[in-house]
Amino acid sequence: MIKQQLDAVKMMSDRELLYHLYATQAILLGLAIVIGSFLFTWSSFQAIWQWDVREILWYGGGCALVVLAVDFLIMRYAPEHWYDDGGINEKLFRTRSVPHIFVLTALIAFCEELLFRGVIQTHAGLVVASTIFALLHIRYLQKRLLFLAVVSLSFWIGWVYEWTSNLWVTIFAHFLIDFVLALKIRYDYVRSAEVMSDESS
Repeated sequence: MIKQQLDAVKMMSDRELLYHLYATQAILLGLAIVIGSFLFTWSSFQAIWQWDVREILWYGGGCALVVLAVDFLIMRYAPEHWYDDGGINEKLFRTRSVPHIFVLTALIAFCEELLFRGVIQTHAGLVVASTIFALLHIRYLQKRLLFLAVVSLSFWIGWVYEWTSNLWVTIFAHFLIDFVLALKIRYDYVRSAEVMSDESS
């Protein structure tokens, strides 16, 4: 079943993949709004949004730097097939403009953190939120390192949210992780294309 899902994604055109990404984020945002409307009061909802720039940059940025450091170490020393996601992220980001990557990663970070940390973790706890987040990435089950990384990431960001009680911190951390890794995909693709162009000329 997982293999069939991966094969289906590989068969999608660039436009279809982008459409599915936006549709998925719209669904997550819709779920967050609907479920949150039953669980939050206005004051309790406001309480999870603290616009403390220093806290957002310090804790959100620090959280992201830890994750990125581990990711880059894995990419440097682990065999590529251990962390290969089937080319989905590469296909999604390799030809995007930097502003479009910024918009996509900001949207993903906002929608996913609002649902998983803001709504689910606030009311059901860290373990439940992280477990559901991991299950949504079930396509990584065939890649144990990737799946372990996703589960660890969810618990790590969830712990930071438990500590700060500030959703902006985890949104920024999630955004920074995705943005940097997406830029790396784009940079590697552009560099590879330039090398191939030089070799053929």
